[in-house]
Amino acid sequence: MSTKITELVFEQLEGKLPEPFELVDVEWAKMGADDVLSVLVDKPDGITLQDTADLSEIISPELDQITPDPFPSDYMLEVASPGAERPLKKEADFEKHVGEYIFVKLYQKIAGEKEFVGDLVKFDAGVLTLTYLDKTRQKTVDIPYTNIAKARTQVKL
Repeated sequence: MSTKITELVFEQLEGKLPEPFELVDVEWAKMGADDVLSVLVDKPDGITLQDTADLSEIISPELDQITPDPFPSDYMLEVASPGAERPLKKEADFEKHVGEYIFVKLYQKIAGEKEFVGDLVKFDAGVLTLTYLDKTRQKTVDIPYTNIAKARTQVKL
């Protein structure tokens, strides 16, 4: 159910936010007893509290247009910044974040691993190249975009 809601919302909102805002991700989660729809948005110079309030006024009527209504009657809408660990969903996201430190979870193992954390060296023709540390040795792995289950930028400690 939650996957269907996030897909419906993403589809409804894509291309509807004013420039320079970008729809990054949509999440549906339970927080205590509440159902929360989080719409993650960004813009080049970052999101302000006023931006989230203004965007809520745009997003809420768009959600009302989804039929049949997929939401429980008492869900909460949260418009927020993706934060430091931003989800990477589209091929364009990987292209934009070349040179950054990222986390990638795979559908199928590559080199015996399903998760990698390292530097995104390049993204070309649907394949990302990542350098990572394996114990004490630096290694490189090529990962097909179609094998990526989840990815995000990662704060390097």
